[in-house]
Amino acid sequence: MRVQINGTTIHYEEHGAQDGMPVVFIHGFPFGMQMWTPQLGVLPTSIRAIAFDVRGHGRSDVGDGLYSIEFFVDDLIGLLDHLNIGKAVIVGLSMGGYIALRAIERHPDRIRGLVLSNTRSEGDPNEGRVKRAATIKAIKRDGVNVFADGFLKAVFAPASFESNPSAVQMIRSIIEQNSPIGICGTLLALAARTDTTASLATIGVPTLILVGEHDTLTPPAASASMHEKIIGSEYHIVPNAAHMGNLENPQFFNEKLFSFLKRIS
Repeated sequence: MRVQINGTTIHYEEHGAQDGMPVVFIHGFPFGMQMWTPQLGVLPTSIRAIAFDVRGHGRSDVGDGLYSIEFFVDDLIGLLDHLNIGKAVIVGLSMGGYIALRAIERHPDRIRGLVLSNTRSEGDPNEGRVKRAATIKAIKRDGVNVFADGFLKAVFAPASFESNPSAVQMIRSIIEQNSPIGICGTLLALAARTDTTASLATIGVPTLILVGEHDTLTPPAASASMHEKIIGSEYHIVPNAAHMGNLENPQFFNEKLFSFLKRIS
């Protein structure tokens, strides 16, 4: 389904029970909502799941490529309004976690719970911003396909290329179908995002934190730091996974996710 929100068209899908607890899945960069297939296909009957393509990704509009995490948060809240959802649990991986953390900072009354997967609260350090700028230059020079080759090696554990080639290929396909304008615009948005660390201690909703044991982009230490600051949060390391824990070890990921959602439903 497609809906006009904040001057752009957002593509979303609903799964599960219409009268269930609303749970919104926000994908990472530079993916699309298809990355949540191992979760959306086995939902408990008590869940009303909503997955959407962040603007500039998947089947949502690309527009002019002038993005901000603030715009992504506005789109999330606009989608909740469109669906007449007062409060929802937000499940965010990587960039999805950045959006979730900024959303609860700006709209704490709209969040019922948080699942923060392979993400962090800190903004980019200077070297991270420089690296994102270099990535934009490389995409402009070499194209999205070459970018995808390198990015896959950064987000999947080496063993996953042998043990789960279908997941790797799915993510490759998603990246390659995304517009270079959308990818580069999102890189700028990520580089400019705010640091939400100071607000972690104020989070008052149930929170689950998951991270792959081999994640080098948002390592376990970053997740452990968030766990220490979010009172009452639950923290698990996903074995045999890097940055794509929901795809690399869906059995473990789903067990922890659905157990958490059952407790707060």
